Amino acid sequence: MRILLTGATGYIGKRLLPVLVHKGHHVTCVVRDKKRAAFGATIEKSIDIIEADLLDKESLQKIPQDIDIAYYLVHSMSDSRDYAEQEKVSAINFREQINKTTTKQVIYLSGIVNDQSLSKHLKSRLNVEQELAKGDYALTTLRAGIIIGSGSASFEIIRDLVEKLPVMVAPRWLKTGCQPIAISDVIRFLELSINNPAVFNQSFDIGGNEILTYKQMLLRFAKVRGLKRRIISVPVMTPRLSSYWLYFVTSTSYKLATSLVDSMRVEVIARNDELTQLFKLQLLSYEESLQQAFKKIEQNEIISSWKDSFVSGQLHGQLSDFINVPKFGCFKDVRIAETPSAENTIEKIWQIGGENGWYYGNRLWRFRGFMDKVAGGVGLRRGRTNIHTIRAGDAIDFWRVIYANKKEGRLLLYAEMKLPGEVWLEFKIRNKQLIQAVTFRPKGLWGRIYWYLFKPFRSFVFKRMIANIVKC
Repeated sequence: MRILLTGATGYIGKRLLPVLVHKGHHVTCVVRDKKRAAFGATIEKSIDIIEADLLDKESLQKIPQDIDIAYYLVHSMSDSRDYAEQEKVSAINFREQINKTTTKQVIYLSGIVNDQSLSKHLKSRLNVEQELAKGDYALTTLRAGIIIGSGSASFEIIRDLVEKLPVMVAPRWLKTGCQPIAISDVIRFLELSINNPAVFNQSFDIGGNEILTYKQMLLRFAKVRGLKRRIISVPVMTPRLSSYWLYFVTSTSYKLATSLVDSMRVEVIARNDELTQLFKLQLLSYEESLQQAFKKIEQNEIISSWKDSFVSGQLHGQLSDFINVPKFGCFKDVRIAETPSAENTIEKIWQIGGENGWYYGNRLWRFRGFMDKVAGGVGLRRGRTNIHTIRAGDAIDFWRVIYANKKEGRLLLYAEMKLPGEVWLEFKIRNKQLIQAVTFRPKGLWGRIYWYLFKPFRSFVFKRMIANIVKC
Protein backbone atom coordinates (compact mmCIF):
# COMPACT_ATOMS: atom_id res chain seq x y z
CA MET A 1 0.00 0.00 0.00
CA ARG A 2 1.02 3.64 -0.45
CA ILE A 3 1.59 5.10 3.00
CA LEU A 4 2.24 8.68 4.10
CA LEU A 5 4.35 8.94 7.26
CA THR A 6 4.52 12.26 9.10
CA GLY A 7 6.98 12.57 11.95
CA ALA A 8 9.34 10.21 10.13
CA THR A 9 12.41 11.60 11.91
CA GLY A 10 10.77 11.42 15.34
CA TYR A 11 11.11 8.78 18.03
CA ILE A 12 8.12 6.69 16.88
CA GLY A 13 8.43 7.39 13.16
CA LYS A 14 12.04 6.20 12.93
CA ARG A 15 11.02 2.86 14.44
CA LEU A 16 7.83 2.41 12.44
CA LEU A 17 9.42 3.20 9.06
CA PRO A 18 11.62 0.06 8.71
CA VAL A 19 8.65 -2.11 9.75
CA LEU A 20 6.49 -0.61 7.00
CA VAL A 21 9.25 -0.99 4.40
CA HIS A 22 9.85 -4.61 5.47
CA LYS A 23 6.13 -5.32 4.97
CA GLY A 24 6.43 -4.16 1.37
CA HIS A 25 4.62 -0.83 1.66
CA HIS A 26 5.69 2.17 -0.39
CA VAL A 27 6.28 4.95 2.13
CA THR A 28 6.38 8.69 1.53
CA CYS A 29 8.05 10.42 4.48
CA VAL A 30 7.10 13.98 5.36
CA VAL A 31 9.96 15.79 7.12
CA ARG A 32 10.61 19.42 7.97
CA ASP A 33 14.32 19.12 7.22
CA LYS A 34 15.69 16.68 4.65
CA LYS A 35 19.16 17.00 6.15
CA ARG A 36 17.88 15.14 9.23
CA ALA A 37 16.30 12.36 7.15
CA ALA A 38 19.13 9.83 7.32
CA PHE A 39 17.43 6.44 7.46
CA GLY A 40 20.15 4.27 5.96
CA ALA A 41 20.86 3.32 2.35
CA THR A 42 18.70 0.16 2.39
CA ILE A 43 15.57 1.96 3.57
CA GLU A 44 16.12 5.09 1.50
CA LYS A 45 15.98 3.00 -1.68
CA SER A 46 12.40 2.04 -0.87
CA ILE A 47 10.93 5.38 0.21
CA ASP A 48 10.24 8.92 -0.99
CA ILE A 49 11.09 11.94 1.12
CA ILE A 50 9.34 15.28 0.84
CA GLU A 51 10.16 18.40 2.82
CA ALA A 52 7.07 20.07 4.26
CA ASP A 53 5.94 21.87 7.39
CA LEU A 54 2.44 21.21 8.74
CA LEU A 55 2.23 24.86 9.77
CA ASP A 56 2.84 25.88 6.14
CA LYS A 57 -0.18 25.08 3.95
CA GLU A 58 1.69 25.71 0.72
CA SER A 59 4.41 23.18 1.52
CA LEU A 60 1.80 20.44 2.07
CA GLN A 61 0.84 20.57 -1.60
CA LYS A 62 3.88 18.33 -2.19
CA ILE A 63 1.97 15.41 -0.65
CA PRO A 64 1.08 12.90 -3.40
CA GLN A 65 -2.55 12.41 -4.38
CA ASP A 66 -2.49 8.59 -4.50
CA ILE A 67 -2.13 7.85 -0.77
CA ASP A 68 -3.92 4.88 0.81
CA ILE A 69 -3.00 5.25 4.51
CA ALA A 70 -1.56 8.22 6.41
CA TYR A 71 0.11 8.26 9.82
CA TYR A 72 -0.09 11.38 11.96
CA LEU A 73 2.82 11.10 14.41
CA VAL A 74 3.51 14.80 14.88
CA HIS A 75 3.30 16.40 18.31
CA SER A 76 5.22 18.65 20.64
CA MET A 77 5.40 19.14 24.38
CA SER A 78 7.56 22.20 24.72
CA ASP A 79 8.65 23.83 21.47
CA SER A 80 6.91 27.05 22.46
CA ARG A 81 4.39 28.51 24.85
CA ASP A 82 1.63 28.34 22.26
CA TYR A 83 2.36 24.76 21.19
CA ALA A 84 -1.29 23.75 21.74
CA GLU A 85 -2.48 26.28 19.16
CA GLN A 86 0.29 25.24 16.77
CA GLU A 87 -0.70 21.60 17.10
CA LYS A 88 -4.32 22.48 16.32
CA VAL A 89 -3.34 24.47 13.22
CA SER A 90 -1.06 21.64 12.08
CA ALA A 91 -3.90 19.12 12.40
CA ILE A 92 -6.29 21.35 10.44
CA ASN A 93 -3.77 21.93 7.65
CA PHE A 94 -3.01 18.21 7.47
CA ARG A 95 -6.70 17.27 7.39
CA GLU A 96 -7.51 19.74 4.61
CA GLN A 97 -4.63 18.52 2.46
CA ILE A 98 -5.36 14.83 3.05
CA ASN A 99 -8.98 15.47 2.03
CA LYS A 100 -7.64 16.27 -1.44
CA THR A 101 -6.00 12.84 -1.74
CA THR A 102 -7.30 9.28 -2.04
CA THR A 103 -6.43 8.51 1.58
CA LYS A 104 -8.76 5.89 3.03
CA GLN A 105 -7.52 5.91 6.64
CA VAL A 106 -5.52 8.16 8.97
CA ILE A 107 -3.83 6.59 12.02
CA TYR A 108 -3.07 8.96 14.87
CA LEU A 109 -0.97 8.15 17.94
CA SER A 110 -2.22 10.13 20.92
CA GLY A 111 -2.15 9.85 24.72
CA ILE A 112 -4.63 8.30 27.14
CA VAL A 113 -7.17 11.00 28.04
CA ASN A 114 -9.57 9.35 30.49
CA ASP A 115 -8.92 11.55 33.52
CA GLN A 116 -11.45 14.35 34.06
CA SER A 117 -8.67 16.85 34.77
CA LEU A 118 -6.28 16.73 31.81
CA SER A 119 -2.89 18.41 31.53
CA LYS A 120 -2.32 21.04 28.84
CA HIS A 121 -0.32 18.48 26.88
CA LEU A 122 -3.08 15.84 26.94
CA LYS A 123 -5.79 18.42 26.18
CA SER A 124 -3.80 19.37 23.10
CA ARG A 125 -3.60 15.72 22.01
CA LEU A 126 -7.38 15.41 22.39
CA ASN A 127 -7.97 18.62 20.42
CA VAL A 128 -5.81 17.29 17.59
CA GLU A 129 -7.85 14.07 17.55
CA GLN A 130 -11.08 16.06 17.32
CA GLU A 131 -9.76 18.09 14.38
CA LEU A 132 -8.49 15.02 12.51
CA ALA A 133 -11.87 13.31 13.02
CA LYS A 134 -13.52 15.94 10.79
CA GLY A 135 -11.77 14.60 7.68
CA ASP A 136 -13.19 12.66 4.71
CA TYR A 137 -11.41 9.47 5.75
CA ALA A 138 -11.63 6.88 8.52
CA LEU A 139 -9.69 8.01 11.59
CA THR A 140 -8.08 5.46 13.90
CA THR A 141 -6.74 6.92 17.14
CA LEU A 142 -4.42 4.89 19.35
CA ARG A 143 -4.09 6.45 22.80
CA ALA A 144 -0.89 5.26 24.43
CA GLY A 145 0.27 5.38 28.03
CA ILE A 146 3.88 5.81 29.15
CA ILE A 147 6.09 4.39 26.39
CA ILE A 148 9.11 2.38 27.56
CA GLY A 149 11.96 1.74 25.15
CA SER A 150 15.61 2.54 24.57
CA GLY A 151 15.83 6.26 23.95
CA SER A 152 12.26 7.12 25.00
CA ALA A 153 11.88 10.18 27.23
CA SER A 154 10.13 8.18 29.97
CA PHE A 155 12.77 5.44 29.98
CA GLU A 156 15.70 7.86 30.03
CA ILE A 157 14.23 9.97 32.83
CA ILE A 158 13.51 6.91 34.97
CA ARG A 159 17.03 5.66 34.22
CA ASP A 160 18.60 8.96 35.28
CA LEU A 161 16.65 9.06 38.54
CA VAL A 162 17.29 5.46 39.55
CA GLU A 163 20.93 5.19 38.55
CA LYS A 164 21.98 8.55 40.02
CA LEU A 165 20.01 8.76 43.27
CA PRO A 166 20.31 6.06 45.98
CA VAL A 167 17.70 7.97 47.99
CA MET A 168 14.99 10.04 46.30
CA VAL A 169 12.94 12.73 47.98
CA ALA A 170 10.18 12.84 45.42
CA PRO A 171 6.88 14.66 44.79
CA ARG A 172 3.56 13.07 45.69
CA TRP A 173 2.67 12.55 42.03
CA LEU A 174 4.85 9.42 42.25
CA LYS A 175 1.65 7.80 43.60
CA THR A 176 -0.20 8.53 40.34
CA GLY A 177 -1.25 5.44 38.40
CA CYS A 178 -0.18 4.74 34.83
CA GLN A 179 -0.02 1.86 32.38
CA PRO A 180 3.42 1.66 30.74
CA ILE A 181 3.72 -0.03 27.36
CA ALA A 182 6.77 -1.28 25.45
CA ILE A 183 7.75 0.63 22.32
CA SER A 184 7.79 -2.64 20.36
CA ASP A 185 4.12 -3.20 21.27
CA VAL A 186 3.21 0.34 20.23
CA ILE A 187 4.79 -0.28 16.83
CA ARG A 188 2.80 -3.53 16.47
CA PHE A 189 -0.45 -1.74 17.23
CA LEU A 190 0.37 0.94 14.66
CA GLU A 191 1.28 -1.60 11.97
CA LEU A 192 -1.70 -3.91 12.55
CA SER A 193 -4.15 -1.01 12.33
CA ILE A 194 -3.40 -0.50 8.62
CA ASN A 195 -6.52 -0.85 6.45
CA ASN A 196 -8.37 -2.76 9.18
CA PRO A 197 -12.12 -1.92 8.99
CA ALA A 198 -12.55 -3.05 12.61
CA VAL A 199 -10.66 0.04 13.79
CA PHE A 200 -12.09 2.62 11.40
CA ASN A 201 -13.54 5.76 13.03
CA GLN A 202 -12.69 4.57 16.52
CA SER A 203 -10.28 5.37 19.33
CA PHE A 204 -8.53 2.75 21.45
CA ASP A 205 -6.44 2.97 24.59
CA ILE A 206 -3.24 0.95 24.41
CA GLY A 207 -1.37 0.20 27.61
CA GLY A 208 0.71 -2.65 28.94
CA ASN A 209 -0.68 -5.49 31.02
CA GLU A 210 0.04 -3.82 34.39
CA ILE A 211 -1.16 -0.71 36.21
CA LEU A 212 1.68 0.79 38.23
CA THR A 213 2.41 3.98 40.11
CA TYR A 214 5.46 5.99 39.11
CA LYS A 215 7.03 4.96 42.41
CA GLN A 216 6.55 1.28 41.55
CA MET A 217 8.07 1.90 38.13
CA LEU A 218 11.17 3.42 39.70
CA LEU A 219 11.58 0.62 42.23
CA ARG A 220 11.07 -2.13 39.64
CA PHE A 221 13.60 -0.41 37.40
CA ALA A 222 16.06 -0.51 40.30
CA LYS A 223 15.33 -4.21 40.79
CA VAL A 224 16.02 -4.98 37.13
CA ARG A 225 19.33 -3.09 37.40
CA GLY A 226 20.26 -4.79 40.67
CA LEU A 227 20.19 -1.54 42.65
CA LYS A 228 18.83 -0.77 46.10
CA ARG A 229 16.87 2.45 46.13
CA ARG A 230 14.73 4.26 48.69
CA ILE A 231 12.00 6.73 47.76
CA ILE A 232 10.50 9.24 50.17
CA SER A 233 7.40 11.06 48.94
CA VAL A 234 6.76 14.58 50.23
CA PRO A 235 3.44 16.45 49.85
CA VAL A 236 4.91 19.95 49.79
CA MET A 237 6.80 19.93 46.51
CA THR A 238 5.10 22.33 44.09
CA PRO A 239 4.90 21.70 40.32
CA ARG A 240 7.64 24.30 39.81
CA LEU A 241 9.93 22.59 42.33
CA SER A 242 9.09 19.20 40.82
CA SER A 243 10.07 20.53 37.38
CA TYR A 244 13.38 21.84 38.71
CA TRP A 245 13.96 18.49 40.44
CA LEU A 246 13.54 16.60 37.17
CA TYR A 247 15.54 19.19 35.25
CA PHE A 248 18.63 19.08 37.47
CA VAL A 249 18.69 15.32 38.08
CA THR A 250 17.83 14.08 34.59
CA SER A 251 18.84 14.94 31.03
CA THR A 252 15.52 16.60 30.22
CA SER A 253 15.13 20.28 29.38
CA TYR A 254 13.25 22.53 31.78
CA LYS A 255 10.39 23.09 29.32
CA LEU A 256 9.97 19.36 28.83
CA ALA A 257 10.24 18.76 32.58
CA THR A 258 7.41 21.25 33.16
CA SER A 259 5.18 19.50 30.63
CA LEU A 260 6.00 16.09 32.08
CA VAL A 261 5.24 17.14 35.65
CA ASP A 262 1.95 18.61 34.48
CA SER A 263 1.07 15.29 32.80
CA MET A 264 2.37 13.06 35.61
CA ARG A 265 -0.31 14.35 37.95
CA VAL A 266 -2.93 12.82 35.64
CA GLU A 267 -3.70 9.10 35.65
CA VAL A 268 -3.07 7.47 32.28
CA ILE A 269 -4.89 4.14 32.60
CA ALA A 270 -6.52 2.37 29.66
CA ARG A 271 -10.30 1.93 29.57
CA ASN A 272 -9.95 -1.69 28.47
CA ASP A 273 -7.77 -4.01 26.39
CA GLU A 274 -10.21 -4.23 23.49
CA LEU A 275 -7.61 -3.70 20.78
CA THR A 276 -5.18 -6.13 22.40
CA GLN A 277 -7.88 -8.79 22.23
CA LEU A 278 -8.82 -7.87 18.66
CA PHE A 279 -5.23 -8.21 17.46
CA LYS A 280 -4.60 -11.23 19.74
CA LEU A 281 -1.35 -9.77 21.08
CA GLN A 282 0.76 -10.90 24.01
CA LEU A 283 2.14 -7.68 25.45
CA LEU A 284 5.47 -7.35 27.24
CA SER A 285 5.45 -6.76 30.98
CA TYR A 286 7.11 -3.63 32.38
CA GLU A 287 10.20 -5.62 33.41
CA GLU A 288 10.38 -7.28 29.99
CA SER A 289 10.18 -3.89 28.27
CA LEU A 290 13.09 -2.66 30.43
CA GLN A 291 15.16 -5.76 29.65
CA GLN A 292 14.47 -5.31 25.94
CA ALA A 293 15.54 -1.66 26.15
CA PHE A 294 18.83 -2.48 27.87
CA LYS A 295 19.52 -5.23 25.37
CA LYS A 296 19.29 -2.64 22.58
CA ILE A 297 21.55 -0.28 24.53
CA GLU A 298 24.16 -2.96 25.17
CA GLN A 299 24.16 -3.95 21.50
CA ASN A 300 24.31 -0.29 20.44
CA GLU A 301 21.11 -0.71 18.44
CA ILE A 302 19.18 2.38 19.54
CA ILE A 303 17.20 3.37 16.46
CA SER A 304 15.90 6.67 17.82
CA SER A 305 16.13 8.81 20.93
CA TRP A 306 14.07 11.71 22.25
CA LYS A 307 17.38 13.48 22.99
CA ASP A 308 17.94 13.93 19.25
CA SER A 309 14.68 15.85 18.87
CA PHE A 310 14.97 19.64 18.80
CA VAL A 311 12.71 19.74 21.87
CA SER A 312 15.69 18.54 23.95
CA GLY A 313 17.79 21.60 23.16
CA GLN A 314 17.90 25.27 22.21
CA LEU A 315 18.14 25.09 18.42
CA HIS A 316 15.17 26.32 16.40
CA GLY A 317 14.74 26.20 12.64
CA GLN A 318 16.37 23.94 10.07
CA LEU A 319 19.93 22.65 10.11
CA SER A 320 20.58 24.51 6.87
CA ASP A 321 20.12 27.76 8.82
CA PHE A 322 23.33 26.99 10.74
CA ILE A 323 25.46 25.12 8.19
CA ASN A 324 27.20 28.23 6.87
CA VAL A 325 29.63 29.21 9.60
CA PRO A 326 29.75 33.03 9.76
CA LYS A 327 32.98 34.86 8.97
CA PHE A 328 32.35 38.50 9.79
CA GLY A 329 31.98 39.94 13.27
CA CYS A 330 33.19 36.68 14.80
CA PHE A 331 36.03 35.48 16.99
CA LYS A 332 37.85 32.33 15.92
CA ASP A 333 40.16 29.80 17.54
CA VAL A 334 41.71 27.72 14.74
CA ARG A 335 44.23 24.95 15.43
CA ILE A 336 45.96 22.70 12.92
CA ALA A 337 47.77 19.46 13.66
CA GLU A 338 49.51 16.93 11.43
CA THR A 339 47.78 13.57 11.52
CA PRO A 340 49.80 10.38 10.97
CA SER A 341 46.60 8.57 9.97
CA ALA A 342 43.63 10.50 8.61
CA GLU A 343 41.49 7.37 8.89
CA ASN A 344 42.24 6.88 12.60
CA THR A 345 41.70 10.58 13.30
CA ILE A 346 38.28 10.53 11.63
CA GLU A 347 37.31 7.47 13.66
CA LYS A 348 38.27 9.28 16.87
CA ILE A 349 36.31 12.36 15.86
CA TRP A 350 33.27 10.20 15.13
CA GLN A 351 33.42 8.84 18.69
CA ILE A 352 33.65 12.21 20.41
CA GLY A 353 31.39 13.09 23.33
CA GLY A 354 29.07 10.97 25.43
CA GLU A 355 30.78 8.31 27.52
CA ASN A 356 33.94 8.62 25.41
CA GLY A 357 34.41 12.25 26.44
CA TRP A 358 36.23 15.05 24.64
CA TYR A 359 39.80 13.74 24.64
CA TYR A 360 40.98 16.23 27.21
CA GLY A 361 39.72 17.81 30.41
CA ASN A 362 36.57 15.74 30.81
CA ARG A 363 36.11 17.04 34.35
CA LEU A 364 36.26 20.56 32.99
CA TRP A 365 33.68 19.67 30.33
CA ARG A 366 31.42 18.21 33.03
CA PHE A 367 31.82 21.34 35.14
CA ARG A 368 30.91 23.45 32.10
CA GLY A 369 27.85 21.26 31.64
CA PHE A 370 26.87 21.75 35.29
CA MET A 371 27.20 25.53 34.95
CA ASP A 372 25.06 25.37 31.83
CA LYS A 373 22.35 23.49 33.75
CA VAL A 374 22.45 26.13 36.48
CA ALA A 375 21.99 28.79 33.80
CA GLY A 376 18.99 26.94 32.38
CA GLY A 377 20.75 25.18 29.50
CA VAL A 378 20.78 21.55 28.40
CA GLY A 379 23.93 20.60 30.30
CA LEU A 380 26.14 17.66 29.41
CA ARG A 381 23.74 14.81 30.23
CA ARG A 382 22.26 14.10 26.81
CA GLY A 383 25.30 12.11 25.75
CA ARG A 384 24.87 10.58 22.31
CA THR A 385 22.49 8.00 20.85
CA ASN A 386 25.03 5.83 19.04
CA ILE A 387 28.69 5.43 19.96
CA HIS A 388 29.83 4.74 16.38
CA THR A 389 27.60 6.74 14.04
CA ILE A 390 26.83 10.45 13.82
CA ARG A 391 24.01 11.91 11.75
CA ALA A 392 22.91 15.46 11.07
CA GLY A 393 20.46 16.50 13.77
CA ASP A 394 21.90 14.23 16.48
CA ALA A 395 22.58 15.61 19.94
CA ILE A 396 26.10 15.16 21.34
CA ASP A 397 26.14 16.42 24.92
CA PHE A 398 25.36 20.15 24.66
CA TRP A 399 26.12 20.26 20.92
CA ARG A 400 23.86 19.66 17.91
CA VAL A 401 25.26 17.98 14.80
CA ILE A 402 24.74 20.31 11.84
CA TYR A 403 26.80 18.41 9.25
CA ALA A 404 28.50 15.02 9.35
CA ASN A 405 30.26 13.47 6.37
CA LYS A 406 32.75 10.76 7.26
CA LYS A 407 34.04 10.31 3.70
CA GLU A 408 34.64 14.02 3.41
CA GLY A 409 36.20 14.10 6.87
CA ARG A 410 34.08 16.97 8.17
CA LEU A 411 32.00 17.32 11.33
CA LEU A 412 30.22 20.56 12.22
CA LEU A 413 28.63 21.10 15.64
CA TYR A 414 26.51 23.96 16.97
CA ALA A 415 26.41 24.76 20.70
CA GLU A 416 23.03 24.54 22.44
CA MET A 417 24.38 25.74 25.77
CA LYS A 418 23.42 29.09 27.31
CA LEU A 419 25.83 31.67 25.89
CA PRO A 420 25.98 35.41 25.10
CA GLY A 421 26.40 34.47 21.46
CA GLU A 422 26.57 31.51 19.09
CA VAL A 423 29.31 28.88 18.82
CA TRP A 424 30.27 26.46 16.06
CA LEU A 425 32.87 23.71 16.51
CA GLU A 426 34.25 22.22 13.30
CA PHE A 427 36.64 19.37 12.51
CA LYS A 428 38.06 18.96 8.97
CA ILE A 429 40.69 16.69 7.49
CA ARG A 430 42.70 18.41 4.74
CA ASN A 431 46.02 17.25 3.25
CA LYS A 432 46.90 14.96 6.17
CA GLN A 433 46.07 17.72 8.64
CA LEU A 434 43.29 18.08 11.17
CA ILE A 435 41.78 21.57 11.28
CA GLN A 436 39.87 22.27 14.47
CA ALA A 437 37.98 25.57 14.45
CA VAL A 438 35.87 27.27 17.10
CA THR A 439 33.79 30.19 15.78
CA PHE A 440 32.03 32.52 18.22
CA ARG A 441 29.54 35.15 17.09
CA PRO A 442 29.05 37.42 20.13
CA LYS A 443 25.82 39.15 21.10
CA GLY A 444 26.51 42.59 22.48
CA LEU A 445 29.25 43.75 24.80
CA TRP A 446 28.89 40.81 27.22
CA GLY A 447 29.55 38.40 24.34
CA ARG A 448 32.90 40.05 23.66
CA ILE A 449 33.78 40.11 27.35
CA TYR A 450 32.86 36.41 27.57
CA TRP A 451 35.23 35.51 24.71
CA TYR A 452 38.26 37.21 26.26
CA LEU A 453 37.40 36.19 29.82
CA PHE A 454 37.47 32.49 28.98
CA LYS A 455 40.27 32.64 26.41
CA PRO A 456 42.93 31.05 28.72
CA PHE A 457 40.59 28.18 29.59
CA ARG A 458 39.58 27.66 25.95
CA SER A 459 43.18 27.72 24.68
CA PHE A 460 44.27 25.30 27.39
CA VAL A 461 41.54 22.74 26.60
CA PHE A 462 41.36 22.92 22.81
CA LYS A 463 45.15 22.86 22.34
CA ARG A 464 45.40 19.54 24.18
CA MET A 465 42.19 18.17 22.69
CA ILE A 466 43.42 18.38 19.09
CA ALA A 467 46.79 16.92 20.14
CA ASN A 468 45.07 13.89 21.66
CA ILE A 469 42.75 13.41 18.67
CA VAL A 470 45.60 13.12 16.16
CA LYS A 471 47.68 10.94 18.48
CA CYS A 472 47.73 7.34 17.29
